[in-house]
Amino acid sequence: MATHAHISVDDLFAPPTRTQATISPDGTRIAFLAPWKNRLNVWVEDVDGGREARCVTADETRSVINYQWTDDPRWLLYTQDKGGDENWHIYRVDLDDPSAPAVNLTPFPGVRTYFELLADRPGKAMVGMNRRTPLLADAYELDIATGELTLLAENPGTVAGWFASRAGDLFASSLTADGDVELSTWEAEQQTLRSLVVRDGADYTLSIWPVAVTPDGKGLWLGSNRNPDRTSLVRLDVATGEETDVDSHPTLSIDPMGAVAPVLPQPLILSERTGDLLGVRYLGERQVIRALDAQFAAVLANLEKLSGGDLARISSDKTGQRWVVSFSHDREPGVTYFYDHSTGESRELFRPYPHLDPEVLAPMSPVTIRSRDGLDLHSYLTLPVGVTGPVPMVLLVHGGPWARDTWGYHPDVQLLANRGYAVLQVNFRGSTGYGQGFVKAAIGEFAGKMHDDLIDAVNWAVEQGHADPDRVAIFGGSYGGYATLVGVTFTPDVFAAAIDYVGISSLANFMRTLPEIARPHLANNWHLFVGDPDIPEQEADMLARSPITRADQITTPLLVIQGANDSRVVQAESDNLVEALRARGVDVEYMVKDDEGHGFLNPDNVIDMYRAVDRFLAEHLGARPKGHAA
Repeated sequence: MATHAHISVDDLFAPPTRTQATISPDGTRIAFLAPWKNRLNVWVEDVDGGREARCVTADETRSVINYQWTDDPRWLLYTQDKGGDENWHIYRVDLDDPSAPAVNLTPFPGVRTYFELLADRPGKAMVGMNRRTPLLADAYELDIATGELTLLAENPGTVAGWFASRAGDLFASSLTADGDVELSTWEAEQQTLRSLVVRDGADYTLSIWPVAVTPDGKGLWLGSNRNPDRTSLVRLDVATGEETDVDSHPTLSIDPMGAVAPVLPQPLILSERTGDLLGVRYLGERQVIRALDAQFAAVLANLEKLSGGDLARISSDKTGQRWVVSFSHDREPGVTYFYDHSTGESRELFRPYPHLDPEVLAPMSPVTIRSRDGLDLHSYLTLPVGVTGPVPMVLLVHGGPWARDTWGYHPDVQLLANRGYAVLQVNFRGSTGYGQGFVKAAIGEFAGKMHDDLIDAVNWAVEQGHADPDRVAIFGGSYGGYATLVGVTFTPDVFAAAIDYVGISSLANFMRTLPEIARPHLANNWHLFVGDPDIPEQEADMLARSPITRADQITTPLLVIQGANDSRVVQAESDNLVEALRARGVDVEYMVKDDEGHGFLNPDNVIDMYRAVDRFLAEHLGARPKGHAA
């Protein structure tokens, strides 16, 4: 019998040696994130050797997660918040002067910013920023070299987000008074918005996605839900409002995950030089990329030969010949390659976690589970290596809820599988990527049918012989934390242990304490699906679906984890629950990190958290000890 290889928490959650590499527009350098003083920072090195890699950001307080080359080889931009507060500022790095500190280009207290480079206006970027009022983002033009900010458009009160053409023409996404989603163009001379299209807000929970301006500025590429079973791509003519089909997949929707986190791969693959549409990402059990450009099709065919994973981060130089790409894979995470299309040369650049043996990691398998009312719940099952069931199981619930679980490497999944637990991830109703009918099936179903889906999945795992029914835990973050608390308050007999990570305990308090800039944009998501806390009868229903009102039902061992700077799910959501339990004499573990927000980022905090998770589950489910013979 083979001996099971124990993987430490430190090995699974230590920062990657390198990650998120991109090639410079001129094709001579590669930027990537790597540790400096135990924080991820931006490093730069030559593509073809020469100078050693050097760290260019030097932030020792918080890991950097998002950066971008500019058209000027001297400047690189990155965004950074403070302690997880999500007040993102834009910083500029001088690559010609390694000793110069990064410059905060938006040094205004409490602001949130985002930016887009203006490809046809060298040295310029469009910046969205709520400097004038916390409620609304206005649009500015940024001169990257000087730091000068010029107001372009003052938010009329309805704009949720600004975006721009390559030439700097402004567009806006807004909510109408009826809650519909409206796209408009900004008429600079009149300083007004001109409506281009209005769509039923109920069909666009997180607004229209994706959206991008065509290179000539005369059209918009838009995700369309006209076929309610899948999202396709259309082109909207700015002058006439006419829509034409661009691309669709016969069974899959456009990958929705980039809407949740801008650092994730975006669904529209655009030419670095021209802005032309090269390809579209679709997502089912695995990713499918459809090439819409002949040269990119040839490039794509060669890139896909490099790995058995799914293409993740893709970057090229302006010629479209030199590429740096990484792959998502369940057991070989983030392997990154250089590829030169002109010569056919390819080489592996790095493995982010070279110390992890793919043979020891557990494969992640797509499964389909039928809900009690007949919905197909597309899910993923990861079983511990070398062990046959039934075994203890962790039901791992994704956040959002308007997001989804995907195939790939997840260190939390691997930790749990390595400890002998089966791991089940369920795309319950409300998850995105499976059509509008599936999303809308969650309206009014918080702590209702959405939870039934999770219980149905547990029962399926038991019936299939994967899970020991007496040793099932539930673990989730954000909405997943709410689902965890619903599990131990509405169905307390199902779970032997529970871990609530930055989860919602009171739906009403959660909505009232959201950041000011988010509150005007809840009509098609939280208000539609759950209710408006300012309407008494809806607030009453929300309280009935809130774990805090049923805290007296909790007998399950519970670990609560919270970031003190969380601006989405404020610390009071966890404090109030823990206090209610402790007032009853219920023993609940509580971890708060003062320098984190909505999800932990810094490696020391992440490691501390998962050590607690590991110990907690071992105590209540029974872990596989080190060196266990399989």
